[in-house]
Amino acid sequence: MKKNAIVGQSGGPTAVINASLYGVVYEALNREDVIGTIYGMINGIEGFLNENMMDMKPFEVNGELELIKTTPGSYLGSCRYKLPEDLTDAVYPQLFEKFEKYNIGYFFYIGGNDSMDTVSKLSRYAETVNSEIRFIGIPKTIDNDLVLTDHTPGFGSAAKYVASTVREIAIDASVYDNKKSVTIVEIMGRHAGWLAAASVLARKFEGDNPVLIYLPEVAFDQEQFLADVQKAFEHTSNLVVCISEGINDGNGKFVCELASDVGVDTFGHKMLTGSGKYLENLVKDRLGVKVRSIEQPALFFRYALCDRRERSNRFRFFRCADCTEGNNRNDDRLPPYRRCGLPHYLRSGRCKSHL
Repeated sequence: MKKNAIVGQSGGPTAVINASLYGVVYEALNREDVIGTIYGMINGIEGFLNENMMDMKPFEVNGELELIKTTPGSYLGSCRYKLPEDLTDAVYPQLFEKFEKYNIGYFFYIGGNDSMDTVSKLSRYAETVNSEIRFIGIPKTIDNDLVLTDHTPGFGSAAKYVASTVREIAIDASVYDNKKSVTIVEIMGRHAGWLAAASVLARKFEGDNPVLIYLPEVAFDQEQFLADVQKAFEHTSNLVVCISEGINDGNGKFVCELASDVGVDTFGHKMLTGSGKYLENLVKDRLGVKVRSIEQPALFFRYALCDRRERSNRFRFFRCADCTEGNNRNDDRLPPYRRCGLPHYLRSGRCKSHL
């Protein structure tokens, strides 16, 4: 018996999140032998609770599905809805009643850590009620910090944006080379420093800016930081320093907390901002040199121009040349060896049926 599939997007968008959406919808439509209707949740799991959803088939018919693939932002809308930790909460049977109502057999959720938390909870609840629904998390986060994931869709475009922006900042800082100055660039990254580390791509030669880069994985020492700046002045008069927003003392206290108290979001995460400003004042007071801080908002990373190579590899499925079954739709846009409809990833020359 055919089951329906449903897909949603959650959390902040990325430049390529809709390419992942395209991959799910396209393949679901190509598997008419096992999937009936592919629904899209409007505003994620929160929207689904209100039965706010749409049939994705018409978007292929009118050609809009191909446009979705290259459109940044979250086409289906998003949410920041945290499911209760207690799996006996009333919301779970409510959700599963709706899954049954719409004959859902496959649940796809595109998102980051908190979205994967949603997938985990639904999957664990499904075990307790012997549900056969398959819950699949599709990685999405510009932070590149999902456990057991080599790299996450969205990181590549964001890293490219960081590198190009820091390069421009370095050029701007270099014009006043007759006086010592420090430019501190605060980059998104709570516990993972991948984006800040990507700023190294802005260097054109050894010793070029950004001369100093600080990541949250390494305990931050203020005195050592000041010593690093002083030493760097020996060969570079206009320093660019890149820091992750989550740099901390190694004991759980973020640098931004040294300046003021920080609030928390709906998921209990501390809202980090101000590390760059704190270090700006520290350099000004202790070293007495010209200094400024720049905070790169997460919004800029998420809507950065999509890197073409990253987009082309986001949740792509390939068809095996030996496959003949599952080709329920003759797609003339694809060569014959990519038409069978049985999914596998690029690293495999054969799908699982033909290894």
